[in-house]
Amino acid sequence: MNMPIYLDYGATTPLDPAVAAAMEPWGVDGFGNPHSAHLWGYKAKAAVELAREQIAGLINAPAETIAFTSGATESNNWALKGLLTAPGQTRRRIVTLATEHSSVLETAQYLASIGAHLTIVPVRANGVVDLGDLERALGEDVALVSVMAVNNEIGVVQDLAAISALAHGVGAVFHVDAAQGFGKVPIDVDAMGIDLMSITAHKIYGPKGVGALYRRPFTVITPLLHGGGQEDGRSGTLPTSLIAGLGESARIAATRMAADHAHALMLREQLLAALTVQSQINGDLQQRWPGNLNLSFPGVPVPLLPHLPGLAISSGSACAAVTGRASHVLTALGLPETQAKASLRLGFGRFTTNAEIETAATLINAAVRQKLAEAG
Repeated sequence: MNMPIYLDYGATTPLDPAVAAAMEPWGVDGFGNPHSAHLWGYKAKAAVELAREQIAGLINAPAETIAFTSGATESNNWALKGLLTAPGQTRRRIVTLATEHSSVLETAQYLASIGAHLTIVPVRANGVVDLGDLERALGEDVALVSVMAVNNEIGVVQDLAAISALAHGVGAVFHVDAAQGFGKVPIDVDAMGIDLMSITAHKIYGPKGVGALYRRPFTVITPLLHGGGQEDGRSGTLPTSLIAGLGESARIAATRMAADHAHALMLREQLLAALTVQSQINGDLQQRWPGNLNLSFPGVPVPLLPHLPGLAISSGSACAAVTGRASHVLTALGLPETQAKASLRLGFGRFTTNAEIETAATLINAAVRQKLAEAG
């Protein structure tokens, strides 16, 4: 069976062979519990601490501010729930954007259901928040402002430093969901004023099932998981192999970020040049991670995905793919539901070739022309 061309890097990236090699020693042979007080445990702990340093180095943070989790969803839950339920927390309001990932929006809505207050700020038609709108939404009752670094569906990059300044101006904590930004765009938690930041491995050529939460010193949050308290309050035995993979992914990203960006930009421009059908780019084209291209096709009233079996792509977040609903991100941009459902999200990166992009353009051109002809 011929596999479709993989252009769904927004959902997950292939595992880099160098990352797999870094993980291998901590499986069968290096199986020790990193919390055990003997040689097996000490060796595993050394691998964990190396990864902590590699991650911290990529974001200009002290290593001790990195706590490992199962991924960005857990990190987002921990940041929001942990801050709103922290001892002495008197502020009750969360401010976030309409285009945030469901793990932020649904967590915020859960907190609202048990007594918090939630303000969801709209974005402009290009997906970028109007800083004036955000500033008007803030007040002295805001505990947390949560904004994604790079949008998972449209690739738009928000101005984190400017948003941080607004949040701190009213005494709020600033949280960033960096699942799609970590290792792809430069992030300096000090320069950008980030207090909490969620990280995952599988968007930067690492393994699934591992992530981290950066927490600025003296930012108090309660544990999400209670037990042994291994990760500064986050309980559970650490998966050494997965953590070593996250660390190696961060190390590689530090050396390849500029090259990966240039490669993704070249592929995006090639794809746009090869599309001969009329298309609309969803989200700002300049303030964007170039490895994401979200497209609509005027006049095409039906989803295109079933008509592109040769491509592994999506119409939005992988988390929402099973629901069949239109993307909340695209409707927040003002797209009608039918157009949102007919949109395509293409993601490409380190291992995507020019030949694959050329074939993808050919298949999309043919599918769009066919649907336009059928529509009359």
